[in-house]
Amino acid sequence: MNAVKRVSCVVLLFFSALAFSQSGQKFKVALDAGHGDHDFGAVYNGHIEKKIALAVVLKVGKILEQKSGVEVIYTRKTDTFIDLIERANIANRADANIFVSIHCNANKNSAACGSETYVMGMSKNASNLEAAKKENEVITMEKDYQQKYKGYDPKSPESIVGLTIMQEEYLENSIALAGKIQNHFIDQVGSKSRGVKQAPFMVLHKAYMPRVLIEMGFISNPEEGAKLDSEAGQQQIAEAIANAIMSYKKEFFSGDDDDDVKPSQKMEPVKAVDSQAVNKPTVKTPESKKPETKPEPISTGVASFKVQLSASSRKLDLVPSNFNGLNNISVSAEGSLYKYMYGETSSYEEAKKMLAEAKAKGFSSAFVIAFKNGRKVSVQEALKQ
Repeated sequence: MNAVKRVSCVVLLFFSALAFSQSGQKFKVALDAGHGDHDFGAVYNGHIEKKIALAVVLKVGKILEQKSGVEVIYTRKTDTFIDLIERANIANRADANIFVSIHCNANKNSAACGSETYVMGMSKNASNLEAAKKENEVITMEKDYQQKYKGYDPKSPESIVGLTIMQEEYLENSIALAGKIQNHFIDQVGSKSRGVKQAPFMVLHKAYMPRVLIEMGFISNPEEGAKLDSEAGQQQIAEAIANAIMSYKKEFFSGDDDDDVKPSQKMEPVKAVDSQAVNKPTVKTPESKKPETKPEPISTGVASFKVQLSASSRKLDLVPSNFNGLNNISVSAEGSLYKYMYGETSSYEEAKKMLAEAKAKGFSSAFVIAFKNGRKVSVQEALKQ
């Protein structure tokens, strides 16, 4: 073999290996079990938050580790205490695609029940701020916390804004992930959904990726506490969380047969939403007739982008007055749900401008979606071309 052929073969092998490594890129999930060691979290009726959170995280991780396209990163796998900033940094150093922090809720009112999932953000809702205050006060257990968190008062969650400008880059994807989690809790666990909410959690604030904090249920509620502390209940919850994560991966990262979930588990990103935090959900009304749908792609073989405004079981006329003045609205039907979308463009930069318009009109949970060759694909896949 002459020198030119040898060089050609080496170059070919290099690019083949590069292509293989890119196509084989794994979806990295950072799982965070709340509290640990001397930080017990909430304790009611013999149920201890730190133990339940760790047990569920390990079960979620075990399910995800069986998926060939997923890599799991844990902030803790044992009963240890990890600083809030370090939890986020573990995910940051691993370059995780998503960060999921798992907790249990509690309330002096033993009748309180249900699950809720938080995304990072400011809220004027007193209960949301109280939830953040309760979780953020953990930092007082950390060594030299006053120097480490200088300028932040754990008794006043709003002061988190004084540290840095809140990152909104990942907000729409965080909302999408949180919505999927809530929907899977409803569908698989049968728990009451308390919605997707925003609150200034320190552990979320420092994670630079789509991130959520799950309150799985109330250990202060006798029935819910017993379920959270049972092997069967934890497995059921873990499967719901894992399925939501895989559904998110399939939609926003990349999908394959290994990601498939049962048809009953394919849910919309946002279905139950806190009124103070994101968008109010549209009230469901029976609708037997499906809407006419507009063609999805701009042209065959070329990726196109739209902005999904909302998903509802209610059919609306596609007029500006129903969408806060936005026009060029399209809709598609999936099962019993209608997806309402704004605009269409082959430019991702233009799509981001459209997204900003939608948010300015009040659709704070809107996000960009992509299509190619007549089918929905992840934004990442559309950008590859």
